[in-house]
Amino acid sequence: MPVRFFTEDVDEIKIPKQLLTGWIKNCSLKYSHTIGDINFIFCSDEYLKEINIQYLMHNYYTDIITFNYNEANTISGDIYISTERVLDNSIFYNVTFHDELYRVIIHGILHLNGFSDETIAQKSKMRLLEDDCLKLLKTTF
Repeated sequence: MPVRFFTEDVDEIKIPKQLLTGWIKNCSLKYSHTIGDINFIFCSDEYLKEINIQYLMHNYYTDIITFNYNEANTISGDIYISTERVLDNSIFYNVTFHDELYRVIIHGILHLNGFSDETIAQKSKMRLLEDDCLKLLKTTF
């Protein structure tokens, strides 16, 4: 039941892995899910764009792609995050890199918990769920 953090073609990011793992577990428990195997792979824009093209047939940059391997109430998956997109978005939204990174991390976890963001209404709900989980993270720091 591990949560693992990897890098692919980018430098390692200093993050509190143990704290984030506990936070991810607590957020998932809110939705009656337990943690299976979750891999976060931090990578470049180009690396993630190639995954986007190869697996989703989308020829554009994105900040995150989540591959879901859930079984019953146990969430598992590979979550690819472009650190370049996170940095650009942190500048655009005037937040710290780590604050934006944590939002993207929990965004992927929420996808594994069954939430989608394809419609405007779903995107609004996803943002509220992200904010709720981020509040929980701030109480643990």
